[in-house]
Amino acid sequence: MTSSSVLRLDIDTEYLQDQLKRLLAEPSPTGYTDSIVRLLCEELERLGVQFDLTRRGAVRARLLGQQSAGARAIVSHLDTLGAQVKALKDNGRVELVSIGTWSARFAEGARTTIFSEKGAFRGTILPLQASGHTFGDDVDAQPVGWPHVELRIDALSTCLEDLDRLGVQVGDIVAIDPQPEFLDNGFIVSRHLDNKAGVAVMLAALKALQDAPPPPVDVFFLFTIAEEVGHGAASILLPDIASMVAVDNGTSALGQNSSEFGVTISMADQTGPFDYHLTRKMVELCRANDIRYQKDVFRYYRSDSASALEAGADVRTALVTFGVDASHGYERIHMHALRSLAELLTCYAQSEVSIARDRTPVAGLSGFTTQPSKPAEQALTPDVGRPKPSSAKGGDGG
Repeated sequence: MTSSSVLRLDIDTEYLQDQLKRLLAEPSPTGYTDSIVRLLCEELERLGVQFDLTRRGAVRARLLGQQSAGARAIVSHLDTLGAQVKALKDNGRVELVSIGTWSARFAEGARTTIFSEKGAFRGTILPLQASGHTFGDDVDAQPVGWPHVELRIDALSTCLEDLDRLGVQVGDIVAIDPQPEFLDNGFIVSRHLDNKAGVAVMLAALKALQDAPPPPVDVFFLFTIAEEVGHGAASILLPDIASMVAVDNGTSALGQNSSEFGVTISMADQTGPFDYHLTRKMVELCRANDIRYQKDVFRYYRSDSASALEAGADVRTALVTFGVDASHGYERIHMHALRSLAELLTCYAQSEVSIARDRTPVAGLSGFTTQPSKPAEQALTPDVGRPKPSSAKGGDGG
């Protein structure tokens, strides 16, 4: 079996969609992820997949392969954007600060759940001047930002004493309603598709792989709980893991090459280029398995892989994405991208390991990878046209 063999497995898109609906229905802002971790683990148990948890709840599921050394990892995150109580206000409302990086422009009008010591309460995030009948044109003139919105709790709360009675305190977590819509034409519109869609994609790929022969090496399906605040996969990797593919959202927007259809392969984000060989492997797998793809570079973006590398993990990393319109806002994706991405993950899991040297953390020069260095006119002679798959010596990662 080589990276150019047809490895794509059929994806149960109904299962993928059902899992996404279940995940979206469970609030999981960073710092409040226990419930969604339990939900995920129950599904892994139902699929018969081995897993363990870190102290705080990151999940490490394991698909057993023919050997453990040089293992692969696929990672996405369970946590989402949210908000937190910054201050209690005399009018019985609360000031908020964001969890993760997102604009208060998208918070205005959002329905929420605030988790206090005495229970959960519903509420709405509103601008400080919310009544057009009272403030007239000033409603449109007020600034955009977290200091200029407040949470109105749907309970009797008109003063500080009322907030104390409700058990609301500084630091309480606020979850933002996803408000999902699954349209018949394949579009999905919701908050928090970043990255619950990625988790659903991984589950669908894992389900497809259950009936396939064991992969060449162990494949770890990792689910982190603090990516939106920059922690990501910093402490979930094992020494045997040689390469890691992050699954997250691509930024479909003006000036970007991402798409809501097919797989978008990120060549770099704000932390720098992804691994040359592993990224090239993702491209070759798409080509060989008739999976639509495009490449992109992200400027204001980091993923689970960045925190792992910053923590000192010596792993090859790549980022494969589903294009999201209005990321970190009211997001939109298409089922075509989710299915395509799940197909690519099944190809990656089954593909042969091309860089045998990666099985050990440190080795000599023998078997080390190479990158193109010939002048272009020599490289294109005599074989002009579509590049051939890399040899093991040249290396295509993972």
